[in-house]
Amino acid sequence: MTRTVGQVRADVEEASRWLAGRVVRTPVLRSPVIDELAGARVLLKAENLQNGGSYKMRGALRAVGRLAAAGHTGVIAQSTGNHAVAVALAARQHGLAATVVLPVDAASTKVDRARAAGARVVFAGTAVEERVAVADGLSDESGHPVIDAYDHPDVIAGQGTASLELIEDAERLGTPLDVLVVPVGGGGGVAGACLAAAGSGIEVYGVEPVGCDSLARSLAAGVRVPVAPAPTIADGLRPSCVGELPFAIVRETLRGVVRVDDDEIAAAFRLILTELKVLAEPSGAAGLAGALRLPPAGDRRRTVGVVLTGGNVEAALVARLMAPRSADLAEEGAAA
Repeated sequence: MTRTVGQVRADVEEASRWLAGRVVRTPVLRSPVIDELAGARVLLKAENLQNGGSYKMRGALRAVGRLAAAGHTGVIAQSTGNHAVAVALAARQHGLAATVVLPVDAASTKVDRARAAGARVVFAGTAVEERVAVADGLSDESGHPVIDAYDHPDVIAGQGTASLELIEDAERLGTPLDVLVVPVGGGGGVAGACLAAAGSGIEVYGVEPVGCDSLARSLAAGVRVPVAPAPTIADGLRPSCVGELPFAIVRETLRGVVRVDDDEIAAAFRLILTELKVLAEPSGAAGLAGALRLPPAGDRRRTVGVVLTGGNVEAALVARLMAPRSADLAEEGAAA
């Protein structure tokens, strides 16, 4: 935690060079309907199409690669799902053993993906503190290092490369970003975004589900504030406290945090599926929900970048989230 923000900023650029050819440079998507709703040009970085189904692959691969180069033979991770899947896949690529600690209520899609990647899966309660304790114990027993899901400089640097690519692609399209929006769990992704945007004049916003707003409360208090996470369909955005290193990075650089409820996340999920024709998980769709809540920019039409952080979602949840839309269409048909 003694590294300066400047050093970690350089790590984002270095990580981007190292990850080139190792991860997918995911496309940037746009919809006229979404632009109209947002009152802005909205460019969406489709990290739901990344290897492993989320941008977590970037940070995991960077961290695992450095540990493999240092001679480690195994790694341990804990998360609600996507980081665990990414670490498992990265470990397999580098020939390392992987143990991942998941909550007992983890989405079966993410559990299956971690196992399919060759990881040993251990379940531990529902709270992050329970998973951390188990992961630390396994690390003590095995000697394998823990790769934290967000409080780790290599993870932050790797996650930040998604935002860096979006910034670069927006420039190439002739629509440079004015605003960058990233969903917030433990804060690694939004910290990476702040670093990627440093010196550019781009305003960075985080998005948290209502009741899972540790970062918003921490920024207001000036110190990290834990919360008892409320239920939300955005299962990847439920850490009880923003990470120490992410908070140190974003506290002076983040423009603000937008809180969104499950109805807004579900509406954004449906927009992404119907207008962009891609599947994002609710945690990823939260970024668009937040972008649609941004304050207006006056007469100027600005460009807003959104990182769709992942696409690992249960089929049953997809059906449930699409049901309101189906009911609306049925009502419209009956009225006609």
